Amino acid sequence: MFTSLFYSLRQQGVNVSLIEWLTLMEALQRGLANSSLISFYFLARSLLIKSESQYDAYDRAFLEIFKDIETPPEIVAEALKWLEHSAPPKLMDQADKRPDLNWDLDELKRKLAERLAQQTEEHHGGGNWIGTGGTSPFGHSGYNPAGVRIGGSSLNRSAVKVAAERQYRDFRTDETLTTRQFEVALRKLRLLSTSVDGERDVLDLDATVDATGRNAGMLELVWARERKNKIKLILLMDSGGSMNPYQRLCSQLFNAANKSTHFQDLQFYFFHNCWYETIYNDPYCSDRNSTATYDFLRQYSSDYRLIIVGDASMAASEILMPYGALSWWATNEEPGQKWMQRLANHFEHAVWLNPIPEKYWGLVEGSYTINLVREVFPMFELTIDGLNAAVKKLKVKR
Repeated sequence: MFTSLFYSLRQQGVNVSLIEWLTLMEALQRGLANSSLISFYFLARSLLIKSESQYDAYDRAFLEIFKDIETPPEIVAEALKWLEHSAPPKLMDQADKRPDLNWDLDELKRKLAERLAQQTEEHHGGGNWIGTGGTSPFGHSGYNPAGVRIGGSSLNRSAVKVAAERQYRDFRTDETLTTRQFEVALRKLRLLSTSVDGERDVLDLDATVDATGRNAGMLELVWARERKNKIKLILLMDSGGSMNPYQRLCSQLFNAANKSTHFQDLQFYFFHNCWYETIYNDPYCSDRNSTATYDFLRQYSSDYRLIIVGDASMAASEILMPYGALSWWATNEEPGQKWMQRLANHFEHAVWLNPIPEKYWGLVEGSYTINLVREVFPMFELTIDGLNAAVKKLKVKR
């Protein structure tokens, strides 16, 4: 069973090393799990998981392996009649008596069946019969770290129940983002620069500590000029059609970027599937509110960071053929691929974010055009991991 957990963790993307696994086996041999599933849950998590972003994957793997460890239904039905009148919960003083912790699951079930065959009346307290409030391995409202709870509510939460709650699903880095996570990721794009002129009116804490140390502890304040973020960002977003299912996600990205105050300049533009002679100023993609693509390239210098958001799923003709645009108003004398290449050549830093999970890029209906776009722009999926990788890519020239 433990070996199955190892492989299940690997399947969930948790890279458990053999050294970590052997450490867990040694901890079990030393009795650090106290023969308790909940103790084993926390022990294994502390030894095998290296980041909180993997907690949810651990819970999914744990639940998959241990979900069937429960009291058999036929035994439960018979035993519940002894537990109809529950005694008030009363935990034993664990220092007074330690229950036997050496039973495995099969032995626990066998002894439960034996108790059921021998017991003739309900029982509250004590450490042997099926009942409540004592230290027996069978019943509820008592304490036995190696027991089976039958009926009642849990006082010591079971490991399977804890794993099933998946409290750490929001820590996953392979899920789509929330507005807050967008803000945090975009903040990493800051690139601070120091002006060569201006007054030195900002305390340089690191330099102050260094200078004070060199001055035998006598305080020496070091002042520096204010550092300002010089990043300029353009967000170019696909709107309408196959992007409709991702409206909420793209709205979160738009709101997060719009609330950002750490960019020197931030601009938003839109397109539908692919851009040609014009780029739109609003998500309605109206020609009355658009900018000529050549004017767009002249207006924004090559040091702007360009983030393109779209599923890259469209008819191949929209990228490869002249007059392949779906818009009645687009002249499209050149294929979309050329217009994409013009933006890629102009901007030194450009990435494409795709809301479709990467594992489906080769499977979805638009897989062919996704590959065409990937030949022009570095593409990342719209998850925390994907956005962090895209931000890292935007910090260096292509």
